[in-house]
Amino acid sequence: MNTLLVLPGPTGVGKTEWSIRIAEKLQCPILSADSRQIYRDMIIGTAAPDAAQLSRAPHFFVGTLALDAYYSASQYEEDAIALLQNLFEKHPTVVMTGGSMLYIDAVCNGIDEIPTIDEDLRRQLNERYRAEGLDPIRQELKILDPVFYHQVDLKNPKRVIHALEICLMSGKPYSSLRTHPRKERPFRIVKIGLTRPREELYDRINRRVDEMMAKGLLEEARRLYPLKHLNSLNTVGYKELFDYLDGNCTLDFAVEKIKQHSRNYARKQLTWFKKDKNMQWINLSDESRDVENEILSEIRPD
Repeated sequence: MNTLLVLPGPTGVGKTEWSIRIAEKLQCPILSADSRQIYRDMIIGTAAPDAAQLSRAPHFFVGTLALDAYYSASQYEEDAIALLQNLFEKHPTVVMTGGSMLYIDAVCNGIDEIPTIDEDLRRQLNERYRAEGLDPIRQELKILDPVFYHQVDLKNPKRVIHALEICLMSGKPYSSLRTHPRKERPFRIVKIGLTRPREELYDRINRRVDEMMAKGLLEEARRLYPLKHLNSLNTVGYKELFDYLDGNCTLDFAVEKIKQHSRNYARKQLTWFKKDKNMQWINLSDESRDVENEILSEIRPD
């Protein structure tokens, strides 16, 4: 049976390099499960694979969408499953790596059938949010879906607005559509989570942010600044620098916020992934472990 080797992990752990090493050994392609690397023109801020890395193994879902394109986990599921059907005709194993929890879950388990949001509705709700604030939108969500109202982070505009979008598009409570069906896949799924000790991971994240700044992250953010209203750019690394460019803080403060928010995101990723009982874990910092052979042995057992 064909195998999808899933190598997830928190931001900054080293997923890109390790997935390429394994793909080189298996002579197979890589599917990126990163909801921001899929967009073009966000290269430095998303730590997307560079040209040298891309040349070492075929990559899919890296830099393929325009910044203003709408994309969702359900679309990723559909596109990835269709692509895997073709790739498995030539490759017995395909690697998938990334840190977007919903994208990985969508491919491994399936995702709820959520309707595609009409762009006019999305624009209207976002204009309403900018004009009236979040509270009226929260109150409408409470009326249309009291169950999800008590589950959602009410301080997160993106989550609240999206839930109301679904209610208005479907005519049903968002919570009624979130049934989490598990879909059977016609291929074997092996999940090996990549991790490091928390202190070391945070240090790597801090140093990576400094490296991004040295590579020109500020200039990339300045170039993208006119598009800062786009959802694709509501992303750690850009939104903090947009705040600096708006004159709301110093550059040093913005960089420290990028580091803090990146560490927070890594913690959230680890919490999500560790709920998966099918996930095996490899500590990349454990020098006593032969990481490469441990991973490959799961694909080609003796």
